[in-house]
Amino acid sequence: MSDGLITGTAGPAGPTRAFGQERVRRPRVLSPLREHLRDTMWFAPTAGLVGSMVLWWAAAELDAEIVRMLQESRDYDVIKSLIGVANDAKAVINTIGSAMMTFIGVVFSISLVAVQMASGQFSPRVVRLYVRSRITKATLTVFMATFLFALMTLTSFDSERDPRLVTNVPLIESILALLMVLVSLLLFVAYVNGTVRMMRIGFVIDRIARDALRVAARQPIELPVDAGRLGPETARITHHGRAGVLRDVNIARAVRAARRQGVVLRLIPRIGDFVVPGTPVFTVHGGAAPSRRALRYTVSVGVERTFHQDLGFGLRQLSDIALRALSPAVNDPTTAVQALDRIVQFLASVAPYPLGALGHRDRLGAIRLVQSVPDWTALVDLGFAEIRAYAPGNPQVTRRMLAGLDDLLLLAPEERREPLLRHRDLLAQAVQRSVPEPADRAFALRPDRQGIG
Repeated sequence: MSDGLITGTAGPAGPTRAFGQERVRRPRVLSPLREHLRDTMWFAPTAGLVGSMVLWWAAAELDAEIVRMLQESRDYDVIKSLIGVANDAKAVINTIGSAMMTFIGVVFSISLVAVQMASGQFSPRVVRLYVRSRITKATLTVFMATFLFALMTLTSFDSERDPRLVTNVPLIESILALLMVLVSLLLFVAYVNGTVRMMRIGFVIDRIARDALRVAARQPIELPVDAGRLGPETARITHHGRAGVLRDVNIARAVRAARRQGVVLRLIPRIGDFVVPGTPVFTVHGGAAPSRRALRYTVSVGVERTFHQDLGFGLRQLSDIALRALSPAVNDPTTAVQALDRIVQFLASVAPYPLGALGHRDRLGAIRLVQSVPDWTALVDLGFAEIRAYAPGNPQVTRRMLAGLDDLLLLAPEERREPLLRHRDLLAQAVQRSVPEPADRAFALRPDRQGIG
């Protein structure tokens, strides 16, 4: 992750304009950080190791306190019994330490195989599903925490056998270690089940569709903002940092900076665009640009796109899966039909809502940030254009695409029917050119929601 620094450059002065007062849900300030941590594999295991050390320290202190209390009450027979139980548990703790390393190796190997298969068969873009998998991170975290806890418990065993001189009997530590092993075994079963599911294309497509729908649901529900109503441009803010894909913008921070300065910011690139140092990121309308300090860490640039604020990334992945399925090397039109099912689902969900330039408001209801998102035509083209180019030789795909377009024509508002009709006509023309037999053409142009059901 790279959080680029941005600076402002002066421009012509001019007034700002007022907008409506509809309220929208304000984004949480830490949401970009939370999403970026979910795209890493180090945070959860590191937190687990730290938590394991804290748990061991607390358990060791509790064991030492129990021994001190028994020594003060002169219950030496009880201490001897605890020493015997702890010595019996020592062999089990030794076994736990070695077994956990074996389990960690198994989890790591299974994960690599699953990632390799998904990247080769589906699309390199779906690897992020495995990186963000909660069950994978939880399993690795608990296994590593159990391994470290077992090692630290072994250091607590006291070689002293005299109950009057012993300082610690790791009874609570041993019990916690055994409980952590039980949790590890349960998580391993869940991990294997989850990994096997993620190797099935239907589950992968469903996960991508649900993530895409979640992004669409977070879009502000209000009328699109006309960029021409923002007033004259007064400044530009450029990106200073490494080149990369614009992953997200800390909307809350940008809105707060614009409110304090009394201006409106317009985001020039869309989320998912590639930016280089010196690229204009914001235009300022209504006054001077906010300070460099106020806008620090507002723009996040990385090596790949993420779902956090990227409305079109889900369609991009679904289209990639369909294109790979339609390639001569794979020749799997059924997978392409499954991807088309979800493309139609996504487009149907966003069909009634405003797209294009959306506004983000401050707590008083004034628009402070205008963000460009793909409009309806861009989303329809992203979902259908490339698949349509490879579909004419596969009647299963053409029939499903026609049925999907017909369904969207019924659901979309009248003003959004043009790109759907265009793709339907282009698909029909492509089939007319590529399929010589009239009967085959008629069959390929018959809408069917299952392709060839």
